[in-house]
Amino acid sequence: MTTTISRLYDSPQAASQAVRDLEGAGVPSSDISVVASNADNWYAGDGSRKTRKIDRDMDGTDDRAESAGVGAGLGAVLGGTAGLLAGLGLMAIPGLGPVVAAGWLVATATGALAGGAAGGIIGALTAAGVTKEDAEVYAEGIRRGGTLVCARVPDADGARYEAILDQSAVNIRERAESYREAGWSGFDPSARPFDAEQVRTEREMYRDRSMPR
Repeated sequence: MTTTISRLYDSPQAASQAVRDLEGAGVPSSDISVVASNADNWYAGDGSRKTRKIDRDMDGTDDRAESAGVGAGLGAVLGGTAGLLAGLGLMAIPGLGPVVAAGWLVATATGALAGGAAGGIIGALTAAGVTKEDAEVYAEGIRRGGTLVCARVPDADGARYEAILDQSAVNIRERAESYREAGWSGFDPSARPFDAEQVRTEREMYRDRSMPR
């Protein structure tokens, strides 16, 4: 028997490390999914005309600069990205805006997304055993610039893999309460997705809250 564990991260870099840690601990790439906001254009797909930083391996450094530094092309950088992160792709999801995604969760939601259904991700999460309440917080977190990582793992190993994902993850209960204090009452697929400036402001706000006083 398997269980689905999910965590929200404030940065794609933290989520990327969580994915790598899961893979390093033995979770197959096919059992991991990632959905990240691309509102601030941190990722650019092949053929894209975006001119902002291209950070496919999500290490915080422009991949083009890394490539130049080692005398290699962008293809070599991508070739060095193993596992799930090598399969990231761009898409737009109503209510969430532009996202970068890969894995089984996206495949599960493909039919709904193709039809323009905003509830695709929430439906896929609830079908995997995530409560609707948590699924809505995860969706709202992505809309505001976050990154969701989900993994299907054996029941017996759930606690071990949860401990891996907990590193740098958002406390979903505290985040939901913070949203509600600001007037949020649930995920609204018709709400306008956050733009780049709003995402930066959101991340700064929670980064400030996490700093020691």
